Amino acid sequence: MMQNFGKVAVLYGGFSAEREVSLKSGKAVLAALRSKGVDAYGFDPKEQDIWQLKAQGFQVAFNVLHGTYGEDGTVQAVLDALGIPYTGCGVAASALGMDKYRTKLVWLALGLPVPEFAVLREDSDFAAVEQQLGLPLFVKPSTEGSSVGVVKVKEAGRLPAVLDEVKHLHGEILAERCIDGGEYTCAILGQDALPSIRIIPANEFYDYEAKYHRDDTVYQCPSDLEADQEAEIRRLAKAAFDAVGGKGWGRVDFLKDRNGKLYLLEINTVPGMTDHSLVPKAAAQAGWDFADLCLEILRHATVG
Repeated sequence: MMQNFGKVAVLYGGFSAEREVSLKSGKAVLAALRSKGVDAYGFDPKEQDIWQLKAQGFQVAFNVLHGTYGEDGTVQAVLDALGIPYTGCGVAASALGMDKYRTKLVWLALGLPVPEFAVLREDSDFAAVEQQLGLPLFVKPSTEGSSVGVVKVKEAGRLPAVLDEVKHLHGEILAERCIDGGEYTCAILGQDALPSIRIIPANEFYDYEAKYHRDDTVYQCPSDLEADQEAEIRRLAKAAFDAVGGKGWGRVDFLKDRNGKLYLLEINTVPGMTDHSLVPKAAAQAGWDFADLCLEILRHATVG
């Protein structure tokens, strides 16, 4: 029986460094929606002019374009101009959420906990940054996703060379204090925070390879948090999501220090939907299978 969403475009692929991940997410979502009777079609803006969506009769878009142009407010602005409802956050929340630096500034202004950080520039006092943040520390571009360009720096004096390696990527380059008590994530679906997940990578941190290619990353869901910490991570996830103006669905990533304090790491306004992805794992723990999760996300599609 056809679901009454009209003709649905699953937006995937695109132009970013996360293109291959987006293609995997999109194919999974497309198959799930079709299994539920949705009149859904894949649409890759790298292969087709996105302004043709309206002319081709699409009535709603399920956006799984990860990274630049898909997650930063660009495609959201196009869809708003076309009057086509879409899943996930609007222009402002997408643009802010994609920018780790400015998201941190908003969270800090609201008194939410974030790891100490510094912006790296070619004229930075690198020795002072190392002294301030300690070693090891992480270097990351502020507007890339999927851990693209993230480097763990362990040796003194390496910051200039690492900056040179990653400065071509999008956004400010951040140096961030290493918080090493555990990596966690908490998904948002509608108005609810889903069960948290602890991520235990087999390599040094949850990098691109661990996220998408390795099969030895351990995902604990429910996580190992005590009941009060679970309530706190869900509260913080909702507060962080609301702070950027999030809606529909998303995911907030956390670090925990060795004393049990939780820190907000970043927000994902177009999370992955591959077989390695975290939102489907959390949703399954809450009783949603993958196809029903996709339907629920689609039900929250809006304009603006």
